[in-house]
Amino acid sequence: MQNRLRPILFGGDGGGSAVADAGLLLLRLVAGLALAFAHGVNKMPPSEGFVSGVAELGFPAPTFFAWAAGFAEFVGGGLLTIGLLTRPASFFIAFTMAVAFFGRHAGDAFSDKEKPLLFMAVALAFLLIGSGRYGLDRLLYRRRDTRIWR
Repeated sequence: MQNRLRPILFGGDGGGSAVADAGLLLLRLVAGLALAFAHGVNKMPPSEGFVSGVAELGFPAPTFFAWAAGFAEFVGGGLLTIGLLTRPASFFIAFTMAVAFFGRHAGDAFSDKEKPLLFMAVALAFLLIGSGRYGLDRLLYRRRDTRIWR
């Protein structure tokens, strides 16, 4: 089990070339820092208004899910920035942004729900690609063939 779990948690050599991986690093830095410090930090701890908004979406334990959303944005954004546990962090970020896009902002104008869509797309890309060679995941798991789908 550990042999199958490690590439999922830490794998992903990224773009294949040093220049492509530098592009992934830039995207990770900008998206991760923006998500953590422009969005997530404001939800830690979640305000009563944010918890109420989560309750309106129909979540059974709104306080727990408000904390989970804030944690996904703040901690997940930080992990994405440094390229550590990139795939699990990206999964939780993508899920949170999907709820924001399809739930919280479903009836809003596209310009109001554009940010969650962009963060979701970036997170899905890193879920598939991994951190690239310039992330901490690469230092923790140096095996060259880290593809999870063969």
